[in-house]
Amino acid sequence: MSNIKIGLFGFGVVGQGVYEVIRKSKNAHAEVVKICVSNLQKPRRTEVDASLLTDRAEDILLNPEIDLIVEVINNADDAYQIVKTALERGIPVVSGSKAMLAKHLPELIELQKKHNVALLYDASSCGSIPVIRNLEEYYDNDLLLEVKGILNGSSNYILSRVFDHKEPYESALRKAQELGFAETDPSFDIEGYDSLFKLVIITVHALGTYVAPERIFTYGISTIHDSDIQYAREKGVKIKLVAQVVKVSDEHFTMFVMPEFVSPNKYIYSVDDEYNGVVIRGECYDRQFMFGKGAGSLPTASSILSDIMARRHDYRYEYKKQHFEQKPDYTTDILLKIYVRYSQTNIQHVLHFEQIHEQYISSESNYVIGDIRLSELIAKRDQLTAKDLFIANIPIFFLNKDN
Repeated sequence: MSNIKIGLFGFGVVGQGVYEVIRKSKNAHAEVVKICVSNLQKPRRTEVDASLLTDRAEDILLNPEIDLIVEVINNADDAYQIVKTALERGIPVVSGSKAMLAKHLPELIELQKKHNVALLYDASSCGSIPVIRNLEEYYDNDLLLEVKGILNGSSNYILSRVFDHKEPYESALRKAQELGFAETDPSFDIEGYDSLFKLVIITVHALGTYVAPERIFTYGISTIHDSDIQYAREKGVKIKLVAQVVKVSDEHFTMFVMPEFVSPNKYIYSVDDEYNGVVIRGECYDRQFMFGKGAGSLPTASSILSDIMARRHDYRYEYKKQHFEQKPDYTTDILLKIYVRYSQTNIQHVLHFEQIHEQYISSESNYVIGDIRLSELIAKRDQLTAKDLFIANIPIFFLNKDN
């Protein structure tokens, strides 16, 4: 059996992990024959023959010997150009670029059809957890009700240090940066965008519908305060950054990314440190839970390797749910129950609550718990960026099924 010849774009943490796992795997029957990098002189942890390196994309894209392209670069715009060009040339691609995929997936799906070529990207969502392929194949029906979970390891590590080790938020963030779980600029993770992009991709395979990222309410953990942590502890819950897509009726579904108060009877309550956890709920099988490392060099590389080996067997996503006759439509006209902590901001002037359940006012901080439309949060999201605000979701979906 001849080896698959791979052109690799990107040789950072994940790219080097891909190179290493391919070399270690006895059954991959694959070899990296060219690696495209932005800086040929950059020192790297993994030793590699200098003849494999290039800084010219065309050395891979125009190489007739290359059977498969693996793309794991950080720049979403460059990743899009690489993947688009490869598909147009009929070269199959394995990608881990969640931001690029979330923004361009409808076009990339059409390119796959037009040029009869495959694009695989299990590594883009939850690292080592094979959530995409499971949703595509095992949950290939209209009985799916919800996909919900912790999709970002960096923010989860920070919150785990806060709740399990009683560390201050800023200290936990610094430790995450020192360990490489969070970037020097951690906003992509802690503001929820990483989880958002993964949720967009997951929803395509869960329900067959694409929703552009800018249409989805996303709120992170950067403004969490000691008073929020204390409130959660008093209630016997943890705060987790949670992404979810949920069918609210046969005709409609909704989706959002928000901090959430998670009680001990929930699977994701015990998902700690840099791990991810995904709960899949259906009409006939209740809840199923997937757990694993959601990021990092080797966990992500293992998912890339799985896609590489799947291509050896001509596997491709079929996107069958996109052809269902009655797909649910995306809606933001739903009622949520939320906690809002504030100090200077006149939150009830900013937000229209349909009902207020609880309100607390003190000299240091205040909070309100009430029912609000998701559409109201989206309409007012530019006014919800103040440093004195923190918002968390209080779950209301499927509560009667979790006892």
